[in-house]
Amino acid sequence: MTDASRLMPADEPTRRQILSAQALSVLDGIVLSLAANCFLAATTAAILWLDGPDISIYLWLAAVFAVNLSRYVGVRVVRRLNCAVERPRRALGVLSLGALGGGIAWSLVPFIGTAHGASGLNPYLIFIIGGICAGSLMQSTAYARTALLFAGPPLLTAIVSLLISGTTDALVIAADALLLAIMMVRAGQLSEAGFIRSQIDRLKAVALASSLSDANAEIRLSYHQLASLANRDPLTGLGNRALFNQRLRGLLASDFPAGTLALLVIDLDRFKAINDTMGHGAGDTVLVEIAGRLVSLTGPTDTVVRLGGDEFAVIVEGEQAEGRGREIGDAIVRLAGDPIFIGERPVTVGASAGLALHPQHGETADDLFASADIALYAAKEGGRRRLGLFNPVLKARIERQRLIEATLAEAIEDNQLLVVFQPQVELATGRVTGFEALLRWAHPDLGPVNPPDIVRAAQALHIATELTGYVANRAAELLRTLPRLGLPEACVAVNVSPREFSGDTLSRLLSGIVAAHEISPALMEIEITEEATLDTQAAGAELARLEAAGFRLAVDDFGMGHSSLAYLVSLHIDRLKIDRSFVKGIARSRENQALIAALVGIGHALSIDIVVEGVEDEEEAEVLRMLGCRHAQGYHFARPMPAADIPRWLDQHALRISRSMAGTP
Repeated sequence: MTDASRLMPADEPTRRQILSAQALSVLDGIVLSLAANCFLAATTAAILWLDGPDISIYLWLAAVFAVNLSRYVGVRVVRRLNCAVERPRRALGVLSLGALGGGIAWSLVPFIGTAHGASGLNPYLIFIIGGICAGSLMQSTAYARTALLFAGPPLLTAIVSLLISGTTDALVIAADALLLAIMMVRAGQLSEAGFIRSQIDRLKAVALASSLSDANAEIRLSYHQLASLANRDPLTGLGNRALFNQRLRGLLASDFPAGTLALLVIDLDRFKAINDTMGHGAGDTVLVEIAGRLVSLTGPTDTVVRLGGDEFAVIVEGEQAEGRGREIGDAIVRLAGDPIFIGERPVTVGASAGLALHPQHGETADDLFASADIALYAAKEGGRRRLGLFNPVLKARIERQRLIEATLAEAIEDNQLLVVFQPQVELATGRVTGFEALLRWAHPDLGPVNPPDIVRAAQALHIATELTGYVANRAAELLRTLPRLGLPEACVAVNVSPREFSGDTLSRLLSGIVAAHEISPALMEIEITEEATLDTQAAGAELARLEAAGFRLAVDDFGMGHSSLAYLVSLHIDRLKIDRSFVKGIARSRENQALIAALVGIGHALSIDIVVEGVEDEEEAEVLRMLGCRHAQGYHFARPMPAADIPRWLDQHALRISRSMAGTP
């Protein structure tokens, strides 16, 4: 037992875990050591044979191979029986015995062939013995005994052999070998002690984490048990989901007139952004305030509950259930938009609601709730902050979306999605400065599928990253061809979903794609929506990684969300893309002209490029040019096109520009 063993904890389970870690560490490198050992033995035997052929050399080489084979078999048995985990002492004993056998075999080297001459041991053999001893030490840092058992015998015989020769050179080398042996023993003890200390620290950390996890699990269990016993949400004081299910099922099981029950489901908009940016305390304040506003709109016969998170529901009873349900839904959508004060800071959330009626939209509790949820989904899809009423058309839309989700993964795998590219031009000269990559999908059963439906399906299936990779690869393929088309500096923009800004998956994916296609990341522009910039921790970190990798960053549909311009500057955004809604009718809208002129001025001051989307006619393009806009895209210049059509379009575009400059119609 080495001095390092004194570091072993007194309790047997911990001692066993450390011994197991030592055994596993030795096993990890032993096969490579055995292979190297056989190679060195073969080269040593060859050197000795060249110096003087002798049958003892063959016998020694055979002995080394036999010992190594036995050690290899022992290792296989130890692994098969899982001894390193279940019986680590026995595993270490087998490994130590094998190491000793190998050491004894190598200790015979000074006594075979012409290894030992008149002037002492062959210098090559001294080098080999020293090397294998040092190598054994490096391979066994976790458990010094195996290294010392292997290295001890050959070092000892080498030292004795050198001392016997009695020459000055031999005595000096013997002293060096003895010093090496002492250093090896000490180094082995220190390395083993360090390994054991690291294992003890790891076990302590694991034990602490396990203890905290157990305590947390107990607290959560207690909380859930208490919550299940009560029918009230502890934060808002409203009924909880258990009360909701009990009340709705009880009503539907009773005999009451048709048309006297409506179900309203409400969900807050952008609530996660408040939680993430201001903390859960602020989020709780918002939930309590919204709950109070909702209660103020309902009557004594209505059941108001918080289903969980930021989702609420109201069961409306009575002869005027449909009308009152509409009134409550419209009112909460309106009131939810009023500011809520967190301390002295006002924040604004929105709400969307879905309404379903019994029995028209569902006879069972599950069917009625599903119908209200579909109506809520439609309200969100329609622009949020509105009330949606269930109808069969909505159900058909949901079924369509489910079919999209069922076939999207296969469509990506089979390259059924088409990536098209819309040019971006310089307004003053007509010069093409880049392209935006856009998705198109002609579904075999559904026909054309809108890009937002594709993105939603990818998010629901958790394959948004695969979809982004699909588009980015097509963009990279186009970027490789643009220099041949006379556009070496043109960039290609790729739209990225906000949900992909968690972790570093996106930056690693895009970096791998540009490296595989051997293109500059500066030519690939990553377009994000303003929603992605609200999560400052996740989005900011990933955007910083993309910027560091050399990608251009752009914010799409700017002006439609709630992002801070100062925060965009801190993220080093390269471009802001102005939404089409600010361009439509700009020739007659002083307000839109002033807004775009202001954005252009800010962009120039902050070195942020401004790109205007949705330019559809010459009048709009001319007004934008006069307002100082440099770049634009839209149907006025070109519709999105496959990559194969770009060369022909570039020729036509160049011809139009030359005719325009020459004044030819």
